[in-house]
Amino acid sequence: MNRRELLTLGMIAALPAAALAQQPNATRRLGVLSVTAADDAIGQTRSMVLVEALAGLGWKERDNLKIDWRSGGGDRVRIAQLADELIALKPDILLAVGTPSVEELRRRTTTIPIVFAVVTDPVSQGFVENLAHPGGNVTGFTDYDGPLAGKWLEMLTQVTPKVSHVAVVYNPATAPFAPLMLRTIEDAARTLHVTVEPAPVNDAVSIAALASRKVDGLLVLPDFFTMANRGHLLATIVKARVPAVFWSRTFVDEGGLMSYSIDSTEQLRRAASYVDRILKGAQAADLPVQNPTKFELAVNLKTAKSLGVTLSPALLAIANDVIE
Repeated sequence: MNRRELLTLGMIAALPAAALAQQPNATRRLGVLSVTAADDAIGQTRSMVLVEALAGLGWKERDNLKIDWRSGGGDRVRIAQLADELIALKPDILLAVGTPSVEELRRRTTTIPIVFAVVTDPVSQGFVENLAHPGGNVTGFTDYDGPLAGKWLEMLTQVTPKVSHVAVVYNPATAPFAPLMLRTIEDAARTLHVTVEPAPVNDAVSIAALASRKVDGLLVLPDFFTMANRGHLLATIVKARVPAVFWSRTFVDEGGLMSYSIDSTEQLRRAASYVDRILKGAQAADLPVQNPTKFELAVNLKTAKSLGVTLSPALLAIANDVIE
């Protein structure tokens, strides 16, 4: 190696990260931490969408991008361990899917940029300073806007026989934003003349106990614990024989009655655009956190028939997807 080559290598090593981002042949490293299990269908779909979106922006695996995938399966202890693994790999950027993933990654780094997706209320949780100007090394895409929780409750009032007493299901450990949603639901309940009560769950026993609650409807909040345990939860609801509204259409595809939710795959497409911008030199602190823009109402008429309930024509008329 001659003196000119040595000087060139030294100059490259001294370049800041933003300048390195402009090197056309450099392979960059993305660490992805998701709360879903590796073999979960929804997680696999999100991963496929992310890879396709990044490729469309010019970032291709085994070409100029190395992606390290980690999936926590709804287990907080496991998610923390996986966060340690990803940080040790020294990625150029991190993608956190779900609130627990953001919490664990941001505890471990204030320098590696973190883009999040499918996260509720990042300001109150302390992930960002505000939506317009996040500050720090974290930004991304939220899965919730204020009126959404009230709409979930309103959907239950459009069922016959009438629903007047609703249990709100969530795991306090994995849904720290639940009190925010409960306040919105309680406000809506007064207008809709419905009684609501919290129904915290944290294991198989507490999920099974839902079947014996003296309520005539269930509302399941956004929570990756309920997603990871949806098979058991859906079986319990079948046993309880009450209508239920869910935060993700995945539940409806697997036999739940109704959902009003964001398109989570769209969140991954949008997150890919931020990964692209940051790898090209943008700062996370300067990229505003964005609220969801696309929602979908799904109903399962087969489930309604098995429960002996009727959904209002007004509700069916605005449904994006009706499963018969």
